[in-house]
Formats: sequence, C-alpha cells, structure tokens
Amino acid sequence: MSLLSQCSSGGCGAKLGPDELAGLLKNLPLFRDPRLLVGYETADDAAVYALSEETALISTVDFFPPMVEDPELFGRIAAANALSDIYAMGGQPLLALNLLCFPEKYDDPAALAKILAGGAAKIFEAGALLAGGHSIYDHEPKYGLAVTGLGHPRRLWRNRAGEAGDALILTKPLGVGLVLSAARAGLASEEEFAAAAAAMERLNKYAAEKAVGFDIHAVTDITGFGLLVHAAEMAGEDKTLVLDFDSLPLLPGALGFAAEYLGTAAGQRNRGHLSARADLGRLSPAATEVLFDPQTSGGLLMSLPMSQAAELCAEIRKDDPAAAIIGLVEARRNLALVVV
Repeated sequence: MSLLSQCSSGGCGAKLGPDELAGLLKNLPLFRDPRLLVGYETADDAAVYALSEETALISTVDFFPPMVEDPELFGRIAAANALSDIYAMGGQPLLALNLLCFPEKYDDPAALAKILAGGAAKIFEAGALLAGGHSIYDHEPKYGLAVTGLGHPRRLWRNRAGEAGDALILTKPLGVGLVLSAARAGLASEEEFAAAAAAMERLNKYAAEKAVGFDIHAVTDITGFGLLVHAAEMAGEDKTLVLDFDSLPLLPGALGFAAEYLGTAAGQRNRGHLSARADLGRLSPAATEVLFDPQTSGGLLMSLPMSQAAELCAEIRKDDPAAAIIGLVEARRNLALVVV
C-alpha cells in the first residue's frame, strides 16, 4: 500500500477552519488557573503552564497523513511541523512522544520504521529527547508528535501582541500546497519538488534563535490555514496587517501552478473562512490562490519594531535565504487584512 494511497490531491489531512474550531470549543468549560498562561481560548500555537516565575512548560500536539511518498521524508516533515509550535511560542523543545497510526493490514512495515527514523532525526536536530509514544490502527497512515518545551513565562511569544508600526517578517517561502498538488499530477519538476521538501523539513529553530534579543511582539507559524488566515489571527480585533504581495517569498513554480488551477480544496476552504475580512485589491486569481494555499510546516510570521526588522531579517537570511519583510502592522482599519 502506497503512503499516499488514501490521500486525495484536494487537501489530504485538511483541518477544520477556525470558525468551526471555535464552534466546537465554545461549549467546553474554561479551566481557570493562574498557572495556565495560555489555553485553548485563544488561537495561539501551544498551551503554556507556569511552573515557577522563571520556568513554563509549553505543550503542543500535531499529526497528519502523508503528503509525500518517501516515508523518511514524511517523518522529518511531520516532526518539524510539530516542533514548530514550540518555536512559535519562544520556547525550546524538551521532549517528544511519537503518534503513529497505520492500517491493520499495512503491507510495508519497513515504511513505518522509516517514518519513525525521520521523525527521530528531527527531534535530535532540535536538541530534544524522544521519550516514547503511542500507535493505533487506522484506515490510513498518520504521524506526528506531542511535544513539551520550556520557556520563560514573561518572555513568551503570543500571536496577537503586534503593535501598530511593526514590520512583519516571514521566514519560509509559500506555495507548498500548490507544489505538492502539481507533483501529484506529475507537473512539478524534481527541482521544484525538492525546494518544497527542503522548506517543509527545515526546522524553525534557526530563525527563532536569531530572534532572541530582538523586541519580538508577536509570532505565529504558517501552516494549514495559509498565510492570510494565520495573519488574520495575528491582527485580532484591533489591528490591520498590510501585506505586500511582491515581497512574499514563493517556492519555485508555485505561482505558475496557481495559474494552472492546481489549488487545493483546503485552500478553497481557507478562502471561504476569510473572504469577508480581507481586501485583496486587484490581485490576480493566481496570486490570491497563493495567499490561501495551505502550508505544511511553514515558516514563522514575526511582528517587531520596524527599526529592528532589517537587521533581524538579514540575520535570518544567513541560514534561511527566503526570509523577507512582507508588510506592516497598522491600527485597525475596516478589515483585518489588506494586500497590496
């Protein structure tokens, strides 16, 4: 059985939208404890629990079906994606637990070992410990991690604390969903697929480390909801994010694949969630498709003072050359997002 045999090209493993998630959570009881610094009442990337005035636990979990055929590459991508939430909160991964699902009659057990090996390699690269995990039968393979990290309670990065006048840095190129869709259709070149794979398995560890010492106001990582939905979460209720499309880093081939209508079902769902909250100006249909394209293990979106942005971006680009300043934060206009 192929790793991708159960996955359609329209958005395998697509998540519920933010509105649906809010609806599911609204009737749950709120667990109030002064030590729970970040819970599910916000759209932050991980939960945070204060152990002391100097130490907080950061906890997250993420897993999904394969988006590539190579099992070890899939393991590396899934692990990098799960670890990213710790970096997006300003923390350091401490330990990880494997989450593995596979069909009862799966005919390639060696592939499962390769998935786990790929994940372990990324956990090791992150400087964390693999401490166990859990596996179950399911109708298709899935893999990811539950990750615990450490951070300082007063130096956490939240996703809605951007200030008017801030610049926005994006640390990885966009277009993963489009390139993978093209690859499944046999239209992406080896070079285009390799660029997407390299971006997906790249840890956000290095960009996050470069940001230490700068006045970071807000951070989130760009994943399945695409750039615009995650950016709208960062805008919250009182800010507007103004994005410059021409400044966005894009994967090779992504814009062309969008023009060939190789978008995903998940991208269309993202569009539906946000259509009333964004001014996309006169962008072409292909350009707007890139903005809604779901990302797997995408980059960090950082908000920091404009006076510091060029220096930080230059530092990040030493190891992540696609990083770019893509816009700014303003006081609230009529909408959460404006793309020019």
